Amino acid sequence: MWTKFKRLFVIKTRFEAYLIIYGLALGAMTRGAHYTQEYPGVGGYLLFAATAGAVFLGGAKILDAIRYETEAREAAEADASTTNE
Repeated sequence: MWTKFKRLFVIKTRFEAYLIIYGLALGAMTRGAHYTQEYPGVGGYLLFAATAGAVFLGGAKILDAIRYETEAREAAEADASTTNE
């Protein structure tokens, strides 16, 4: 039962990754908008840019990790199939 529960928190496909990145971006842009109100001027806009940059970096890392896991899984399956022959 816990295996099924833990599986809910694993990003398996690029579509799921894009949904998570969208959620992160929505929250970050809302926070960035608050920064521009709390800190008017250049400081607020720099913080706004920092929140956007964090989403770009995090999103890229998520997508790279999915690609790496997919390639590793395919390599393991190919290695297992050649071992069984």
